[in-house]
Amino acid sequence: MFELAQQLALAKSRQDVAAALTLLDKYMLLEGPAFGTCARGLAENEAALARFFKSFPDYNVVLSGHANDGETLVCWGRVRMTMTGDRFGVTPNGNRAELPVFIRFTFRNDLIASEYFFFDLSALCAQSGVSTDQVRRRLFSEAAVAA
Repeated sequence: MFELAQQLALAKSRQDVAAALTLLDKYMLLEGPAFGTCARGLAENEAALARFFKSFPDYNVVLSGHANDGETLVCWGRVRMTMTGDRFGVTPNGNRAELPVFIRFTFRNDLIASEYFFFDLSALCAQSGVSTDQVRRRLFSEAAVAA
């Protein structure tokens, strides 16, 4: 389980969407509560990853620990990423943020079936020199419109 999660972390750290998709079950559920996002299936995951890497082109994750119960894997580590562009309705300072991250995975057919990617949006915003309130308004008003 951890080897598969580690392979996904490496693919994402290279911003290699095609390689990441080969590790995912066709019904893959990707949840990012900090951004209010949820992608189901390979096509939505491909679009979500492309959008994420456009906003964070230097994304890098290092998994430093994990635990599992035979069905679910929880990993923790650090992400480093620089907020870019105007997706969040703010102008970031260009500094690279470094944050703790917690990721919960489930598996199906020897592939990753779900990923719950959790980090502190406020810490990302503080390190990026932007208002968390502005970012949250942009993210969650867009999510409400899309629903």
